[in-house]
Amino acid sequence: MTASFTEDHSDPTVQPVPASVVAQVDAADTTLHNPQRAVISLGANLGNRLETLQGAIDALEDTPGLRIKAVSPVYETEPWGVEPGSQPSYFNAVVVLKTTLPPSSLLERAHAVEEAFHRVRDERWGARTLDVDIVAYADVVDDDPHLTLPHPRAHERAFVLAPWYDVDPDAQVPGRGAVADLLDAVTRAGVTPRGDLELHLPE
Repeated sequence: MTASFTEDHSDPTVQPVPASVVAQVDAADTTLHNPQRAVISLGANLGNRLETLQGAIDALEDTPGLRIKAVSPVYETEPWGVEPGSQPSYFNAVVVLKTTLPPSSLLERAHAVEEAFHRVRDERWGARTLDVDIVAYADVVDDDPHLTLPHPRAHERAFVLAPWYDVDPDAQVPGRGAVADLLDAVTRAGVTPRGDLELHLPE
């Protein structure tokens, strides 16, 4: 059971401070055998968005064979592919983790976490309680339609690249290049850092 959060609607232009990036130093390396590094993007635009993102982080950390290494700051993002104002804005974040799960099992866990928060897949750009997307897994490049790695649109999305850059400025999108360079090439319009909000690593 996660703690209850009240969303803070104060000034969204406040920049996130480095202290909001929480790292679990080397814990995964001491508790997992030969783990792989993976990056997961989280998003929510229905219900208590901050509480949902924190609940997803807690659920991922409870997964055997998985340890979260870092949690990004929160960004508020205008929805893609819909009429302006037709949906609430998203809260987005990125987590970096170490895991012994293969990509297919990690995807199953991501879908299970979404379902736990009542994710409904009625339409492609529909509002949703929770998105849990695998952005990258080690250096894997795979065009399998069931799980394309890296995520086929991650390199175009500031709401993925910006929080990823915050937790790992030297990160690379496999087959696409440096996150820093990719972020410079996309617009950040509609993607606002919420330095007044914070997510935490599970204790």
